[in-house]
Amino acid sequence: MKTAILISGRGSNMQALVNAASAPRFPARVSLVISNNSDALGLKWAGEEGINTKLIDHRDYSNRSAFENELDQSLVDAGVELICLAGFMRLLTLEFVSRWHNRIINVHPSLLPAYKGLNTHQRVINDGVRFTGCTVHFVRPEMDKGPIIAQAIVPVLPNDNAETLASRVLMAEHRCYPFALRLVASGKTKTVNNLVLVENALSPEVVIMNPDDKQS
Repeated sequence: MKTAILISGRGSNMQALVNAASAPRFPARVSLVISNNSDALGLKWAGEEGINTKLIDHRDYSNRSAFENELDQSLVDAGVELICLAGFMRLLTLEFVSRWHNRIINVHPSLLPAYKGLNTHQRVINDGVRFTGCTVHFVRPEMDKGPIIAQAIVPVLPNDNAETLASRVLMAEHRCYPFALRLVASGKTKTVNNLVLVENALSPEVVIMNPDDKQS
């Protein structure tokens, strides 16, 4: 499945997806990386990996619709079938998300629907939460909302601060996101009544990722 990754920064989740997709039997191929930020370090990394890259700076467009029209056309021209958001710091409109319904996935650093938005890790610590994690989900127009594909749990340690917790959650993201991409790109998921069902799961709602699994 031809996949595009949208980034705004260094793109560490992008790197995890690209590395996973380089395996011979992986069902997705990253064919395009797009950034809305000319300073995004991830663009350079992707280019060095031989991946087509494109800068579409939102500041060059008079409105959100014009920016998204250019983004959409670039994806269509490249024959993209699936979009992965990896630190893409732009909210997508209803029109764009509708065009790509169930073909955009995102990773968020919490166990959604808890802790949507920003400053996730500090809010978790402030609330005394014992477990947090990350969520990969299909994108809907509302921020950090959509059918959940996969989640990974990360314990909150007594001596954690926002930075140490963020680092461990990011490690979980780097494994959970490729796992979710594999499920979607292999055609093993379908969405029914806002619930993602996974073929051959232990139950219609549950998939367990072994901690020792390799994304190959």
